[in-house]
Amino acid sequence: MEIIEAVDEVKARLRPLGRQGLRIGFVPTMGALHDGHLSLVEEARRRADVVVASIFVNPKQFGPNEDLDRYPRDLAGDADKLARAGCDLVFAPTPQVVYPDGFQTLVRLDRTTGGLCGDHRPGHFDGVTTVVLCLFEILRPDVAVFGEKDYQQLAVIRAMARDLHLDVSIVGAPIVREADGLAMSSRNVYLSDEERSRALALHRALFAARDRRSTTKDPRELLETARGVLEAARITPEYLELRDAETLANVDDARDETVMLVAARIGATRLIDNVRLRP
Repeated sequence: MEIIEAVDEVKARLRPLGRQGLRIGFVPTMGALHDGHLSLVEEARRRADVVVASIFVNPKQFGPNEDLDRYPRDLAGDADKLARAGCDLVFAPTPQVVYPDGFQTLVRLDRTTGGLCGDHRPGHFDGVTTVVLCLFEILRPDVAVFGEKDYQQLAVIRAMARDLHLDVSIVGAPIVREADGLAMSSRNVYLSDEERSRALALHRALFAARDRRSTTKDPRELLETARGVLEAARITPEYLELRDAETLANVDDARDETVMLVAARIGATRLIDNVRLRP
C-alpha cells in the first residue's frame, strides 16, 4: 500500500487508472481509525477496483474552542489498519498541501447545514464541504463512502454532490457499534470509565424511542421517551430531534421513515449518534 502526500504525485498515480476504466473508491478520514472506518474501506472495496483513503485532520472544520490540537493522530498505526482492510493507497497531505498560501475558496450550503450540528458548530460544515470538494477534485473517485454516524454530514455531502453535478456516487454505510452499543468514534478515547458508562445512554435513548414507535407516531412522545433515558443518566443533550430521514426536514409525525439524532457532551467530550425509525 502506498502513502502519498503530494497532490501532483497522487494525481499521477490515479489518473491512469481512471483512463484504464478502473473504478476508484474513496474513504475520507481524519485518522485515529477504528473498526467503523475500516467497514467503510470494506464497503468501498465491494464497489470499486481501487480503494483510496485519505488521512487529513482538516483544520477548517474545527471551531476555535474545539479539539484540533489534541485530536488523536497515528499515521503509522492507521496505515497498518488500512493495509489489512484492503486499502490500496493512502493520501495523507499536510494542511499546507491542501490549503496552499493564498487559498481563499469556501464551499457553503444554505439549508441542509442548518440546525443540529450546524447550529452548535458554526462554520463546521463549510470546512467539511470545502475539504471534501478539494479531495474529490484531487482524487476523482467514482464512489465515496461516508459513515451514517455523521448523519447530517452525509446529507450535506449528498446535497453538494447533487447541486454541483459531481460525477461521484455518495454511499452511506451503517453505524458500527461497540459490543455494549456505543457508537464507535475516534473521540471515545477521551472518555473516562465513568463517562463511558454514562455515554451508553445515548444509544439506549434512541433505541427506546425506536421501540416505542410501534405504539405511537407522535414525535413529541417519541422524543419524550428518549429524553427520559438521557435525564436518568444526567445527560442534557445539545440537541435531540426527529427529522425526515432523507431531507432532514422537521416532521409532524413518524409515519414515514425518520431519523432521531442526538448530540451531547459527556464530560468534555462531544458525542453524536442517531437511529432510523422505519415504517
